[in-house]
Amino acid sequence: MPYPTALADALTTELGLDGSGRLLDVGCGPGSLTLLLANRFEQAVGVDADPDMLTEASRLATETGIHNTQWRHMRAEDLPAGLGSFRLITFAQSFHWMDRPKVASIARSMLDAGGACAHVHATTHQGVNGEEALAHPRPPHSAITELVRSYLGPTRRAGQGSLAQGTASGEGEIYRAAGFTGPQQIEIPGRVLTRSTDEVVAAVFSLSSAAPHLFGDELGKFEAELRQLLHDTSPSGTFSEQTRQIAIDIWRP
Repeated sequence: MPYPTALADALTTELGLDGSGRLLDVGCGPGSLTLLLANRFEQAVGVDADPDMLTEASRLATETGIHNTQWRHMRAEDLPAGLGSFRLITFAQSFHWMDRPKVASIARSMLDAGGACAHVHATTHQGVNGEEALAHPRPPHSAITELVRSYLGPTRRAGQGSLAQGTASGEGEIYRAAGFTGPQQIEIPGRVLTRSTDEVVAAVFSLSSAAPHLFGDELGKFEAELRQLLHDTSPSGTFSEQTRQIAIDIWRP
């Protein structure tokens, strides 16, 4: 699900963004946050370790007429890579994949005077459960999780590896050890969105724990079962989602 414009507006207000300076989005994926923030800066640079993500980011930038972006294929640990300095550096659902102490230290060294890092805590592949009535059925997330487990086993997969202990946490101590102060936290309320079957399927496959390659020769069978599950839940192919609150931690040197 897309990040809301309210996220960009909140950062603009808090950091006084005025179209000047540069943005670095680390672990940018398909540019979801990079493109949302690009028009608040003179230039926006997205870096990611997956070249296919950057191909999609470039396509979306062209499709939406955003021309002040640059995409670089690299691991975060390979920064600064001659990219220069930045007014804002963002990590959105990406920091836990990295050598966090090393990357936090590098990020601090790449900030302009008065610059900041923004760590975005969000869940954009699915919404929250609830009892309130929505216009359409909610996607059956618990059943989807069980379907994935029936194919891939109980240990959560993560791309080429696994996350037996779950996603890494404790980033606050890491930022402070790298010389940052804070955080100052901004909260963005959730909202209700309408989603199609194709969007829900794409969201499942976007997860490192359910990436298409993990299913091997059973990928087609899994997708067919997933689509049948979604059809049984909403024959119209339309779903409603109440998104989660987004929290942004702003860290300053």
